[in-house]
Amino acid sequence: MGIIAGIGKNFRSISRYNQIIKVLIKYGFEDLVDYLEENKEYTFLQKLIPKKSRKQATQYSKWAKMRLVCEELGPTFVKFGQILSNRPDLIPLELTFELEKLHDNVPPMPEDIAKNIVETELNDTVENLFAWFEPTPFASASIAQVHRVTLHSGKRVALKIQRSGIQDIISEDIKAMYKIAEILERRMPSLKSFDPVGLVKNFEDSILKEIDFINESVNIQRFYNNLENDTSLDQFADAPKVYPSLTTTKVLAMEFISGIKINQVNELISKNIDTKVIARRLAVSYFKQIFEYGFFHADPHPGNLLVLPNNHICYLDFGMMGSMLPRDISIFSKLFIAISSKDIKNIIKTLQQLSNNVPIANMRELEFDINEFVEKYYVREVHENEMSTILLDLKDIIIAHGLKVPTYFFLFARSLVTLEGVIAKLDPKLEQFEIVKPYLRTSVARKYNPLKMGKKVVNSIVEITDYMEEFPSDLKNAIRKINSGQVKVDLTHKGIDPMVHTLQRITKQIIAAFIMVALIIGASLFIVFQINPLWNGISVLGMASFALAVILGFGMISNIRKGDYDY
Repeated sequence: MGIIAGIGKNFRSISRYNQIIKVLIKYGFEDLVDYLEENKEYTFLQKLIPKKSRKQATQYSKWAKMRLVCEELGPTFVKFGQILSNRPDLIPLELTFELEKLHDNVPPMPEDIAKNIVETELNDTVENLFAWFEPTPFASASIAQVHRVTLHSGKRVALKIQRSGIQDIISEDIKAMYKIAEILERRMPSLKSFDPVGLVKNFEDSILKEIDFINESVNIQRFYNNLENDTSLDQFADAPKVYPSLTTTKVLAMEFISGIKINQVNELISKNIDTKVIARRLAVSYFKQIFEYGFFHADPHPGNLLVLPNNHICYLDFGMMGSMLPRDISIFSKLFIAISSKDIKNIIKTLQQLSNNVPIANMRELEFDINEFVEKYYVREVHENEMSTILLDLKDIIIAHGLKVPTYFFLFARSLVTLEGVIAKLDPKLEQFEIVKPYLRTSVARKYNPLKMGKKVVNSIVEITDYMEEFPSDLKNAIRKINSGQVKVDLTHKGIDPMVHTLQRITKQIIAAFIMVALIIGASLFIVFQINPLWNGISVLGMASFALAVILGFGMISNIRKGDYDY
């Protein structure tokens, strides 16, 4: 049976590869097929494709043809195209826009198959699990479909069920993609810099995570927790709750939330919902995700955004998310501030920081390109330009000069394109740059928060103190080893205790100096950026930080005068 199964799998792989070749020929990619046909064994496939189909394909642009190839080849290639659309550093911008149009609406699974998957995954009957199970799904795609169900408690739940056999389909497709990548990499040396095999590997890792619904449930819970922990007055976003007891790798149970799709403007107006308010709240919620949470929804298209009766915005579908380190949030914020203030030097500095300070081959040329970039957007005010356009133009400079910025940079840029399209329908005059500015300033100031810096300093003090306490013992152990002949070193040690005491004193003074500098920097930022609360237009936190710095300074001077050399 093992041999027969192996033959069957091999046959499916060959059959799938042949199908891919046929679709490529149908849409006019014969040049690519020539590279793939190492032994010219697929030439006969051209005769199997009707001339009418090939003629119809000529009416599309080459970018549209690439999209159609993905759609015709099914779910794996659709997902590959969608992920590739997030990499404008690898593919032309025209292709990214085309791949964003990919859709994979397919007929739903029969009710009995869907129920069988649920019962197998949850180890119980549908009747015992739910009071009601909607036979027809309200959403259906190539990887999963979603049914409304009602729990015995009366709570309504959206039940996402993975399609039967989809894992096998994806597995076979990935094998074919690896084969294509290996051939192209071998026969087209110019593609090596793009690392086709590595690209397939990254895609494999991504899609395997996506078809494991446990990963998506973790994303939802993390997003939900960020919103719950945000007690600010400008928090207007919602997310569904997850039901862990009803969630597995193939079944995902979420709170069912009803609302109006955000692009249904006429319906919003008919419900007396102010679209301008919704547009502003959408922008605020998204910038908070970027610059406060560091975890953002990477696919904010209208189908994933609902307007709720309380004018809150509910996010759906958490399969594609972006994540940022706190360090990167601060750097990213400084980049936007530098762009808005026409600061070429700091634009270059932040780009280098984002790319882990990779060496610049031609700094003068980079400065010229950044200067042209800045001047282009200051013909008009920055806020009059779309932020996504600014980032995508900056992307071209990044690629040209070999700067390797994190993937989230491109995810954010692409997401902004989608987001701005939604906002434009709700309020075309909304100035997004004015909305984002407070979050940029707060993000930068947060790094120099005296409390946080003080905490870091305290941790450093603890570490240094522990080391100083251990130092005499470590020194004694070292001397013991030398005396026993384990280490041959000619070492003379005299007056070690006074030296240790002096080091401790110097360390304390250095730490005090660091704290004072941190307080002064933090105070300056609080005052410059007018961080609340304010008194007569001046930040109270800023004034308090300056006062603490002065007190600490007097204390240091007093200590120095005393000498503190007793031992």
